[in-house]
Formats: sequence, structure tokens, C-alpha cells
Amino acid sequence: MNTNMIKWFSQSWMVVVYIFLYMPIVTLVIFSFNDSQLVTVWSHASMRWYAALMNDSDLIAAVALSLKIAFFSALISVFFGVFTAFCLNRYKRFSGRTLLSSMATTPLVMPDVIVGLSLLLMLVSMQHWLGYPERGLFTILLGHALLGTAYATVVVTSRLREMDGKLDEAAMDLGCQPFQVFRLVTLPLLLPALVSAFLLTFTLSFDDVVLSSFLSGPGYSTMPMVIFSRARLGLNPTINAVATVTIVVVTFAVIASSFYTSHQERKRRREVAQAYSDTNK
Repeated sequence: MNTNMIKWFSQSWMVVVYIFLYMPIVTLVIFSFNDSQLVTVWSHASMRWYAALMNDSDLIAAVALSLKIAFFSALISVFFGVFTAFCLNRYKRFSGRTLLSSMATTPLVMPDVIVGLSLLLMLVSMQHWLGYPERGLFTILLGHALLGTAYATVVVTSRLREMDGKLDEAAMDLGCQPFQVFRLVTLPLLLPALVSAFLLTFTLSFDDVVLSSFLSGPGYSTMPMVIFSRARLGLNPTINAVATVTIVVVTFAVIASSFYTSHQERKRRREVAQAYSDTNK
């Protein structure tokens, strides 16, 4: 097989894979402009279901709740993920390191059903003995933060492994205290990874169904839970509209994050090159 055949096969296979992955999404977006009440039958183009979405108070409330939970759970996940990754990467030997490392990665390989059930049993026991917490926004936030911390830890750890530890040593030689080194040197270099970890954990929280179903209470239904419950009774074209809005927002967020990460990486390389240049003069 010659080089041209290999190149043609690789490109064709890539096109097939992209079609397989994104054709359902494209179809969903197209049918969100369908006037028919049947999800899979096209009649003519219309904004009918977007107007209906604006009047769907239950779905709008569910979207608002999902955004609120996803935002705060992502913040909590990144906060704990940074310090967990920092401890595991910078301190090779301390009591309980193996336990911390295993506990930080366990949610990644544990089925969501098991995690949700274990959290539910723990919360039921706490409510029985302490009378708190009631299942609702806080308990969903707790479950999503637990799962998100594991993902944030992995993302930040991979970034820390790429960083040169001599930068921290140089900063301490220049008189910085450990916290100043972290704030002035380590944290700015970690910024692209923090943005990536935030977007990843935000997305995981926003589209979670299993943990939310176990940990939610009366009056607290997230957007995925509402969509899933309605899908069981027959798909409503309004779902296509809210899904399309979500896709557009996520796409713009990913594109903006990619540009920002690339810009920060180029800036960091220029600064390092300038530093080396100034040192060699």
C-alpha cells in the first residue's frame, strides 16, 4: 500500500468518524426549527419551539438550577483539585499519600450508580442522626463536586508534571515564601489547566443524570432530569430547542477557551525565551 493510499484511507476514516459523532447533533439542531409536533417528521421551518421554550417555566427553572449547580460545583472541584494535585505532585513522601492518591482517582473508575447510592445512604444516615441535610440543591452540589474533583485533579496533575520544578526553587532563592511561590509562579502557569478543568467539570455537572436523580429532592429537578422524564413519555420538540441552545453556548465556550489557552501558552513561551535571552546576555 503506497503513501497516497494510506493518506486517502486515513482521511476517509476520519470523515466517517466525524459524521458518526456529529450527524446526530446536526440532525437535532435542524429539527429544532421544525414546525411539526412530531420530532422526526419535517413539515416546514419555524421558530415555534423556541417561542414555546420561553414559556416553559419548568424547563427554564431546571436549566437555571443546572447552571447554578454546575458553576459552583466546578469552582469547588477546581479548588480542591488544585491542592490535591499540588500535594501529590510536589510532595512525594508524606503519611497518607497513597490513600489520598487512590481516593482522588476512585470516582473516575467507580460507576455513577454506586457513587450515587453510597452518597444517598450517607445522607440518609446523616439526616436521621442530625436532621441535616435535606436532599436538594446542596446534596446535588456535593455529589457533583465529589466527582468533579477527581477529574480536576487529573487535569491539573498532568499540567504540574510538565512544569519545571526549578522555577519554584528559583523563586524561593529570591526570597519568596511558599505561598508566594504558589500565588506568583505556580498558579499563573496553571491557569490554562484551571480553565480546562473548570469547563470539563462544569460540563460533567451540567449533563449529569444519575447522581442528580439519587441526590435530588422535591422541587429540585435539573435540566437532564426534566429531559429524561419527558423523553420517557414521548419526545417534545421543545427539547430540541433547549438542546440546540446548549450546544451553541458550549461550542462558543470551548472555542473561547481554546483561543485563550493557546494565547496563554504562546505568551508563556515568549516569556521563557525572553528570560533565557536576558540570562545569556
